Amino acid sequence: MAQSQVGWGALLSGGNGVRSIALAGGVALHAVNVYVATTILPSVVKDIGGLDLYAWNTTLFVVASIIGSALSARLLQGAGPRGAYAVGSLLFGLGTLICAIAPGMPVLLLGRLVQGLGGGFLFALSYAMIRIVFAEALWPRAMALVSGMWGVATLTGPAIGGIFAEIGAWRAAFWSMVPATALFAALAFTVLPGRSRDAAERSSPPLTQLALLGLAVMAVSVGGVRADLAWNVAGIVAAMVLLTALVLVERGAAKRLLPRGSLRLAAPLGVLFLTMSLLSITVTSSEIFVPLFLQVLHGQSPLAAGYLAAAMAAGWTTGSIGSSGAQGRRAGRAIVLAPLLALIGMVLLALLVPAGSHGGWLSLGPICTALAVVGLGVGVGWPHLLTRILQVAPADEQDLASASITTVQLFGTALGAALAGMVVNLAGLTHPGGQAGTSNAALWLFVVFALAPVLSFLPAMRSARLRPLAQAEAG
Repeated sequence: MAQSQVGWGALLSGGNGVRSIALAGGVALHAVNVYVATTILPSVVKDIGGLDLYAWNTTLFVVASIIGSALSARLLQGAGPRGAYAVGSLLFGLGTLICAIAPGMPVLLLGRLVQGLGGGFLFALSYAMIRIVFAEALWPRAMALVSGMWGVATLTGPAIGGIFAEIGAWRAAFWSMVPATALFAALAFTVLPGRSRDAAERSSPPLTQLALLGLAVMAVSVGGVRADLAWNVAGIVAAMVLLTALVLVERGAAKRLLPRGSLRLAAPLGVLFLTMSLLSITVTSSEIFVPLFLQVLHGQSPLAAGYLAAAMAAGWTTGSIGSSGAQGRRAGRAIVLAPLLALIGMVLLALLVPAGSHGGWLSLGPICTALAVVGLGVGVGWPHLLTRILQVAPADEQDLASASITTVQLFGTALGAALAGMVVNLAGLTHPGGQAGTSNAALWLFVVFALAPVLSFLPAMRSARLRPLAQAEAG
């Protein structure tokens, strides 16, 4: 396909344009909800309590999203695109309603669980459909467009959450998402085909692997609830045992969670997924607590804190869209640049956030810049990592490879949230709490998770050297 035929115009015009709106809408709905919830959580905790379970709102949501993403391929095969999006929208809407009426944190967490399952379906289906409905030359831009919906979320999510939080009506933030969910469901039902063009044979979901994956994340979360080092270590050890069991089961399983080679670091898919996971952990670990840090340490309102925290996602979107047209060596350089920028941003956050301030732009400007640099770094390499996954995956496991993109990303997100909750609780967020405890928690959070981009340097360099399967065979 000629270069003139693979630009943004080819993706956003005609039939491709309509399909792009439908696929991007699923991710936008999921992403907006993430920022609504992140922005209002400090207000929720003030109203119904549960500060020690703060990170669980993200952990449970993402664990359920992992399950939804892993089951998305089977749902797509069984219900077709139209039906699959309808099921995802229904679950997402139901979870949102439960959150809106929750009298306490346990019920809110139940709502987040249901909401996450529906969001996982919508998130994974959007990526899975890219390979089906677009030519391969359009994949990087389609990936960038879908990922770019997080940028849309940075404009709307903090506004929805922040405005309602400031007037003391955080429940209305959840209620406001119900009609948006209904509108998206109607759009998807109208423009998507009833049946998938893929003739893939239906297969049972890998329930054992899903259970082990979810339990591993939950073990870290349970271990992080108490500011007790022995309890924390026990949670991490339990998670390592469960993940080891997952690797052993997956290697000999007839029903696979991930494509062949995903769990071997010597294999191309293993390298790509490791890079993805570490970059996801870098973002999630810091992003979920930034609104709280900005309110407690820098005197920001819920609305302002939400928008400042969203600078990380804005940077991700800018980097993703800006680098999506890179090809060949330029794409490889973008992948290598990702961990370097992310590390620079994390170091700056460790220096700036814990110090506290009166909220002037002399202090907030550098913090906002540092958040954007972290997101920019991840975003620059993201579309090329995802495209390489589809290009090097076995030909008979393309559906599984598509679904595994979100499974691995969400696992990194869930693990990052769980570990972040453990670090901040151990560092004093709840005991002694207050300004001193929050400052210490912020320092340790950014210092510890600056290790994630450091660890991703080597796999990123190896990922940059990978070639599409067709090119490798030709060479």
